[in-house]
Amino acid sequence: MSANQAGYAIATMCRVLEVSTSGYYAWRQRPPSARARADAELSARMKLIHQRSDGTYGAPRINAELEAEGIQVGRKRVARLMRAAGLVGVSRRKWITTTVRDRDARPAPDLVERNFVVARPDRLWIADITYIPTWAGFLYLAVVIDAFSRRIVGWAMETHLRTELVLEALNMALAQRRPVGVIHHSDQGTWRRSSSSHSSVAKKLSHIALSKQSPTEPIDGRTPASRQRRPKAIEVYCVPWSE
Repeated sequence: MSANQAGYAIATMCRVLEVSTSGYYAWRQRPPSARARADAELSARMKLIHQRSDGTYGAPRINAELEAEGIQVGRKRVARLMRAAGLVGVSRRKWITTTVRDRDARPAPDLVERNFVVARPDRLWIADITYIPTWAGFLYLAVVIDAFSRRIVGWAMETHLRTELVLEALNMALAQRRPVGVIHHSDQGTWRRSSSSHSSVAKKLSHIALSKQSPTEPIDGRTPASRQRRPKAIEVYCVPWSE
């Protein structure tokens, strides 16, 4: 009614809405309820948390942050206030399979057994592939991460998931680090077994111990590969990527 009072009389709107004019003015002069004041304070705090997360946190994570600060509040209330404030989190897009087990190939042993703690660099490398949606289609990013420093020591990007993608990332890591006796740990993908694995590549791999894990066993949240998730959510899902 306040938004339309320039074009319509208050008495007319009250009659149409079947409320009394005196009751409307009494409601206008009434101070906000304790619940409304609490919602306003909570919304202000939620906006700060949402800004601090670069706009990625949704209701579950904002609720967890509030509880960590000692503010006990239900998730449904957080979701309601987020909708009222126009706050939205970042959700993952449709899952794209980047790992398909090659059942004809002889699997490498699991030399890591979920123990990703090493004493020095170039003892354990974690290989991983992720995808980046663009307006022109999907790009696939292969990385080799040193488990000690958590640094990416090799990477490659292509529009396909063929063996060359991962080998290019591995070649970059070998050229930069020149390791001896490193374990190269990955999931059970099909990338190792193709015609591109020629003799020169085999020679490069001769001093690397290959290790694989089961595709049904998720990579531990403490691994370097898991650290790609939140930066990817921020940088990829929050902005539209063009060519």
